[in-house]
Amino acid sequence: MSRYYDDLETRSADARAAALAQALPLAVSRALTAPGLAAHLGAVEAAQITSLEALATLPVLRKSDLGAAQKSAAPFGGMTTKPAHAFAHIFQSPGPIYEPGDTSADWWRMGRFLHAAGVGKGDIVQNCFGYHLTPAGMIFESGARAVGAAVLPAGTGQTELQVRAAVDVGTTVYAGTPDYLKVILDKAAEMGEQLAITRAAVGGGALFPSLRAEYAERGISCLQCYATADLGNIAYESPAMEGMIVDEGVIVEIVRPGTGDPVAPGEVGEVVVTSLNPGYPLIRFATGDLSAVLPGVSPCGRTNMRIKGWMGRADQTTKIKGMFVRPEQVAAFVAAHPEVKRARVIATREGEMDAMTVQVETETCEPERYAAGVVEALKLKGKIELVAPGSLPNDGKVIDDQRKYD
Repeated sequence: MSRYYDDLETRSADARAAALAQALPLAVSRALTAPGLAAHLGAVEAAQITSLEALATLPVLRKSDLGAAQKSAAPFGGMTTKPAHAFAHIFQSPGPIYEPGDTSADWWRMGRFLHAAGVGKGDIVQNCFGYHLTPAGMIFESGARAVGAAVLPAGTGQTELQVRAAVDVGTTVYAGTPDYLKVILDKAAEMGEQLAITRAAVGGGALFPSLRAEYAERGISCLQCYATADLGNIAYESPAMEGMIVDEGVIVEIVRPGTGDPVAPGEVGEVVVTSLNPGYPLIRFATGDLSAVLPGVSPCGRTNMRIKGWMGRADQTTKIKGMFVRPEQVAAFVAAHPEVKRARVIATREGEMDAMTVQVETETCEPERYAAGVVEALKLKGKIELVAPGSLPNDGKVIDDQRKYD
C-alpha cells in the first residue's frame, strides 16, 4: 500500500493556494444554481471568491436554515444542484433533516481516511455504523469500496451475531463508534472466540485515550475521523496521531461562535465548512462543533491544515431570568465596543434567583461604561467584571452556564 492516498495530500502551500483560487469560484457558482443556496447567498460574484478572506465575507449557513428550507421545499430545501430523484440515496437524520447521497467516486470522501488507517485490498471491514435511514453506514461503505476492501454490512446491535460473523468471515477491520468495538471484543472473549481485527476506523463519538490504549493492548490500531451526514469526511487522524488533518474535498474555517468571523490562529471557535461536492455544494456550513487550528504540518507528511478535533458544542444558548441569551448576542456586544477583545457570560444562582455576570476582556477600568451595552445586546442587566486581555480561557465558550439543578 502506498503511503498516501494521492498527491493532493502533500501539496506545497503555494499549490494549495492556487488550487483554492480555482476551486472556490467554481463551488460558489455551482451553489448559485441551487435555488435555496442562491437565496441564502444573495448578490455574490462567484468569480471574486478566490481566497479564504473573500470566503469569509459570505453568510454562514446553519442546520436550522436547512430545516426551515426543507419545510418549504422538500426534501432538500433547494440546496442541491440536481433533483432528489437524480441521487442514488435520500437519507433522514434527526430533526428531521434530509441529506442526499450518491454511489459515484466515494461521494463522502471516506476513502482517504480509511487509507490513512491502513485499510485496503485484502481487508474485510465489519461496518457497524447504521444503515437505517441515516447515512453513516453508507458513508463508510463508500470509503471501503474506494480503497478496495470488502464490507460486512453489520449495522448496530445483535452483538453475539456480530462476533459470530466476524469469526466466520475473518473480519480484519472494525468501522463504527469508538465504544462498540469494546462491546464486541468483550463478547468475543466471553464466547471464547479470537477475532482477527487489527485496525479500527471510528467516528460518531468520543475516542477516549484510555479506550484507544486498551485497543492497542489487544493489538488493534484505532484511528478516528470527524464527519457529518451533510458534509461527509471533514478531517481525519493519520498514524502520527497529532491532530486531525482536514480532508482535501472541503475548506475549513474556525469562527467565533454566533458569527461568521474567523478567529485568530490557535483560538477555539466554531467549525465552518465549505464543501466542494458538486451535487451538494454547501458554502460556509456551520457544524455547531468547536475546534481550533493546530499549527504546523503533520509528522506523517500530509500538508493540509490540522485541527485539534472535537472540543465541544458551539451552540451555548441558555435561558437566564426567563430570557434566552445566545452567542450572537455576545458577539454583538463585543462588536459594539472596539476596545473589547472578548466577552463571556456566566450564568449562576444567587439563592433561588438567576444571576448573570459578563466578563469583559479590556484594558479599560470603568465597568459602568458597558452597562448600557450589555442591556442593549443581551436584554438583561448583569454584573460586569473587567478582566485583562488574554485572561479568558481559550475554550470557545462565550456563555458558561454554571447553575446546578440537582
